[in-house]
Amino acid sequence: MIKGLAITPPILGRISIGSVVEKNGKRLPVKEDFFTITSQVQGRNGWVNHPLDEELRKKAGTDKLRSIPVRVLFNSPELNLRAEYSLFDRQTGRPLCMGNGETCRRFTDSGMQNLSCPSPDSCELAKGGACKPYGRLNVQIGDEDELGSFIFRTTGFNSIRTLAARLSYYQAVSGNLLACLPLELRLRGKSTTMSHRSAIYYVDLTVREGLTLEAAIAAARETDQRRKECGFDQIALDEAAANGFANGAFEESAEEILETLEEFYPVPGDSESAESASSVAPLDSPAAGKPLAALVRSKPSLVDKLDKKLAAPHSALLTRP
Repeated sequence: MIKGLAITPPILGRISIGSVVEKNGKRLPVKEDFFTITSQVQGRNGWVNHPLDEELRKKAGTDKLRSIPVRVLFNSPELNLRAEYSLFDRQTGRPLCMGNGETCRRFTDSGMQNLSCPSPDSCELAKGGACKPYGRLNVQIGDEDELGSFIFRTTGFNSIRTLAARLSYYQAVSGNLLACLPLELRLRGKSTTMSHRSAIYYVDLTVREGLTLEAAIAAARETDQRRKECGFDQIALDEAAANGFANGAFEESAEEILETLEEFYPVPGDSESAESASSVAPLDSPAAGKPLAALVRSKPSLVDKLDKKLAAPHSALLTRP
């Protein structure tokens, strides 16, 4: 195995509750009150929808997809949802520092170091709002690929906190059968003083519609028994995933740099940037990103730089010098 390369679950597509649109020559995140399931392919108009997106909308009988039936890959909540405080380079999108509030992995002049992590509020490096919580949730949709997954990315406190709690609780009440539970991603809205009483959206995880928790646990036991009978080793799968994540300092790869720029650095202060632009520009708090404005006013916008890279015939990030 290549050392330094994080081995992550195979990705079949993305789940978002927001999109990026062209407005006055700039790419801006906009909030949406529904899920979109996309492939990993981008066209001229953005990410190409995955066939499952249309299939689930037809089943739901609505144009707005607000719930998605899912399962998770692992029994360990921390393997399904990786959430850390994350600081990215503002010019390249390269991850510089990721921590959990106690310890962090940080690129320094001396190379990669393990240091203490006081959390963004008390960290000198994080001043200006550049360090944010960053969560990545992998889920299965459908039965076509039992080891493939769709990823939901967010920097939202509400989504991260809710998903972390749900995964931990479901693991506990099911007797460590989290990977066998029939679950459902559900979009929820709330209003706060910070959002000026307008709705912001976040992602929750529940048992599937029509099932009680007791029924879901019973179904999980049946699935677990069936898997054991055919030789499916969930413990070994969790161990392999943990080793794969630990093999690299950071989960993000060089191929995701441009996408990271869009996700983490939307135009500062734009009124359309809100929590619900969650996978493309995942801001879970309406105030997120505003402290960054004072730091970038005198410099070209990262969105401008991204547009130039996308407009170039061959991105400098993808070609050799």
